[in-house]
Amino acid sequence: MTVPMTVQGWQDRYAGSYMNTFGPPRTTLVRGEGCYVWDADGNRYLDLLAGIAVNVLGHAHPAVVEAVTHQLTTLGHVSNFFTTPPQVELAETLLGQLGGDGRVFLTNSGTEASEAAFKLARRTGRTTMVAATGAFHGRTMGALALTAKAAYREPFEPLPGDVRFVEYGDAGALRDAVDDTTAAVVLEPVQGEAGAVVPPAGYLQAAREIATANGALLWLDEVQSGVGRTGRWFAHQHAAVTPDVVTVAKGLGAGMPIGACIGLGAAGDLLQPGNHGTTFGGNPVACAAALATIGVIESEGLLEHAEKVGDHLAGGLRDLQHPLVTDVHGAGLLLGVDLAADIAPAVTRSAQAAGFIVNDCAPARLRLVPPLVISYDQVDTWLAALPAILEEASE
Repeated sequence: MTVPMTVQGWQDRYAGSYMNTFGPPRTTLVRGEGCYVWDADGNRYLDLLAGIAVNVLGHAHPAVVEAVTHQLTTLGHVSNFFTTPPQVELAETLLGQLGGDGRVFLTNSGTEASEAAFKLARRTGRTTMVAATGAFHGRTMGALALTAKAAYREPFEPLPGDVRFVEYGDAGALRDAVDDTTAAVVLEPVQGEAGAVVPPAGYLQAAREIATANGALLWLDEVQSGVGRTGRWFAHQHAAVTPDVVTVAKGLGAGMPIGACIGLGAAGDLLQPGNHGTTFGGNPVACAAALATIGVIESEGLLEHAEKVGDHLAGGLRDLQHPLVTDVHGAGLLLGVDLAADIAPAVTRSAQAAGFIVNDCAPARLRLVPPLVISYDQVDTWLAALPAILEEASE
């Protein structure tokens, strides 16, 4: 078949071959470099979505390319009957970032990390889980059972597990819901899919106290908020809270599929041989990419950069004092922008036409999760263009 050279040509082939799980793609991307991507028609876009918080180093970062290429010249896959140096080194590195003893189970994605954590929680002998409204933990059946959004859940009910949902940020509701039947409390330190929703001060500390008092695990889902996105390796570190379980993925491999379920302290020993498994999890190529990603974040000071440029972006959005922008919230480079009307989808379309990729996570909310390497100048081009984008979207 002749390869089409246009966006429309690729879109037509996509429509004829791919399951309609996402609807029509917004365009067909063919190349990326740094914080920019290009489509099949040659249009360039500043990527403020980063593959939904995945491409933390932007696109085609040389350190990741080199690490993946080198690893492929040695071992590409070995199965879980064996280990490899990148797998061990990555597990040790993640535990070091969390500052505690524990054990790591490597996966291919965030939802797989959630499945592993769900099973780990069941090994306590308890079955009840407490999760929050607005949460998103993945699309597989176990992860979906912990996700509150009805539109995601209802087509697949009944879902596994005994799950209680409480209002996110309400410590009193959490206290009422957790008891001696609770296996784990699962929370996002910053809710990503909901649009960078930050809980009230003291909420995570209260969750830690409530879980401990009832003998339950505290599981913090850092799939979107981890890997430096908020200016710390993990968002919960801003609150100085120590969880029992942490799940991470998205940015961990800077574009390579990898995730992790991390059990700290005694929680790291709950899964034993035969309890869980994976064919591709801990793949040496993905692990090499993750180690390279962490190395660049450290060597280039991207934790501090993410916090500072995130403050610059949030401050610039507020300084616009545009009547259609009603609130800006989040942490670091995980930001939500609330709008005065249900025009977020139109803003996304107008932004793309103007050369920017953003995400409408709700009818009146945008989500901005750019690469951690984004520059102040690149942020400023977005801030300068936004007023005209908003006006066009509101017409």
